Amino acid sequence: MREKVILVCTECLSRNYTTTKNKQTQKDRLEISKFCSKCNKHTLHKESK
Repeated sequence: MREKVILVCTECLSRNYTTTKNKQTQKDRLEISKFCSKCNKHTLHKESK
């Protein structure tokens, strides 16, 4: 079963992206390098609560 998650920029804390993940195979939080439109650069985005 896949669950929706929201990705938050680590620098400006804006909620830019939504994605899905499989809770059975990925127990820890997602960390993806994505482009932040507010920072205007690629930053690390983490899964929010």
